[in-house]
Amino acid sequence: MSDKPTVLFVCVHNAGRSQMAAGYLRALGGDDVEVLSAGSAPKDVINPVAVEAMAEEGIDIAGNTPKVLTVDAVKESDVVITMGCGDACPIFPGKRYEDWELDDPAGQGIEAVRPIRDEIRRRIEALIDDLLSERVAQP
Repeated sequence: MSDKPTVLFVCVHNAGRSQMAAGYLRALGGDDVEVLSAGSAPKDVINPVAVEAMAEEGIDIAGNTPKVLTVDAVKESDVVITMGCGDACPIFPGKRYEDWELDDPAGQGIEAVRPIRDEIRRRIEALIDDLLSERVAQP
């Protein structure tokens, strides 16, 4: 892992879960982590309920744009976290892969999205602790 790890979040539409995760990692990880997100079949816009849920946390993801998953994005990442995109993500040796099973916020109201958001935050906090402890442990 480089001095500053790069984390890629991937879901199908890159409009909900991966955008919320990227928003949290940018906000909570600060300059210690590079953050990317993409989708195997990206939508045109971010899910407005995901935007609302993150705004409740003081994190603005409204200006983000869903991006298509590329091989280059995977290659430049140290950690690839998938969220329900199946086998769409290419696998490269030497990378850390995690699959986070999370409900899809698409088509859900704010009451259903808040618990998804909160679970994403919990996982992001654990990921940050793990990444930063790995970096400190390296010679």
